[in-house]
Amino acid sequence: RHKADPERETWAEARAREARELGVHEQPYCLVIGGGQGGIMLGARLRQLGVPTLIVEKNARAGDSWRNRYRSLVLHDPVWYDHLPYIPFPENWPVFTPKDKMGDWLEMYARVMELNYWVATKCISAAYDEPEKLWTVVVDRAGERITLKPKHIVFATGAYGPPRQIDLPGADSFKGELLHSSQYSTGEKFRGKHVAVIGAASSGHDVSVDLWEAGAKVTMVQRSPTTVVKSDTLMEVGFEIFSEKALARGITTDKADMIVASTPFALVPKGQRALYDVIRERDADFYKRLSDSGFAIDFGEDETGLLMKAYRTGSGYYIDVGACELILNGEIAVKSGVGIKSLTPTGILFEDGSELAVDAIVSCTGYQSMNETVAGIVSREVADKVGPCWGLGSGVKGGPGPWQGELRNMWKPTAQEALWFHGGNLALSRFYSKFVALQLKARMEGIATPVYGEPSNSRR
Repeated sequence: RHKADPERETWAEARAREARELGVHEQPYCLVIGGGQGGIMLGARLRQLGVPTLIVEKNARAGDSWRNRYRSLVLHDPVWYDHLPYIPFPENWPVFTPKDKMGDWLEMYARVMELNYWVATKCISAAYDEPEKLWTVVVDRAGERITLKPKHIVFATGAYGPPRQIDLPGADSFKGELLHSSQYSTGEKFRGKHVAVIGAASSGHDVSVDLWEAGAKVTMVQRSPTTVVKSDTLMEVGFEIFSEKALARGITTDKADMIVASTPFALVPKGQRALYDVIRERDADFYKRLSDSGFAIDFGEDETGLLMKAYRTGSGYYIDVGACELILNGEIAVKSGVGIKSLTPTGILFEDGSELAVDAIVSCTGYQSMNETVAGIVSREVADKVGPCWGLGSGVKGGPGPWQGELRNMWKPTAQEALWFHGGNLALSRFYSKFVALQLKARMEGIATPVYGEPSNSRR
């Protein structure tokens, strides 16, 4: 209310007080570990529900999880699929968002949504006190150790966990530079050099293109077949529910979210199999050319394509936004179907006896499950108790549980009390952040939240 008062506290003063006191005089009810898109969207939901929340982010700025990636990265999903809650992208936003533009949007969003957000903060350890129903979490905030006491912690550390390093015999003997894609930012220093990219999924293609644009000679080493879909095709027949045409028919992003989520996972494979029958017929010439070039293609173990690979393994697929044409033209070489025997001082020795001389190797070999991040912060025991994330399972290690056939551990209670996982792409983070936030709000308010129980029609 607009009323004269010598004790009036302005909005700016209230925000400054909240920032000073949170984590010092007042403890957050929920601590979100990870301040990328997932953590930010969940933080916004919890803020609207009045749940005291603190987000900790290891990078120097909100949005750096996008800014710090390789220079040419652009989202492969269309803008209508990627809106954040409450504040949609403006109408003049590009259909495919450049990484730095996305980073700036996330930074703006965190600020205007009034999130309590600590940058340059690394989570060191966390332990749960069962009798007290309380976590003790130690963080390093710009060199200062701070102990927090939240009731719940949410791991929002992306879709995956730590980088997956594959065993490369002879790696110690290799004289060139060897790095994982998580360490790769630009191909500029590789100009004029020969670089091998191990891996032929999304990161492998994107890094190969970035290296080629920087003037490197690139060979992609394909260890297993890849599901490839042309971007234009996927936008027309796969993403039609998230499109300008759908919006014109009144199917907003919120409506599309509900339509997609209303399909049980058990029914998704059948629909995806039918979709990829259409895609393979539509782009038959493209797939023949790609296969003839020596690139190995598949559509998943049951011919269900990209989406089911994403849900089941989070790997093995690529939405073609230009790399395939470089492969077809011979601008990016492909070594496929032959295993790596070892590295040598000058390159890679393959199991068929052939050798590839390279100056550098970029391993685009993916990431481990999110529960491996739990192992490093909480304990190996707790990480094993909750089990891996993603993949279709029960959500509860060791038993069928009430969510048989659903995604494991994501957005719902886990086997470790008061520990949650939230993440995924922008669309999944947008939609499911609402349900994680509602579950946390209910617990804060003392509302009964039974999770497991015998089905009403079960027999004893």
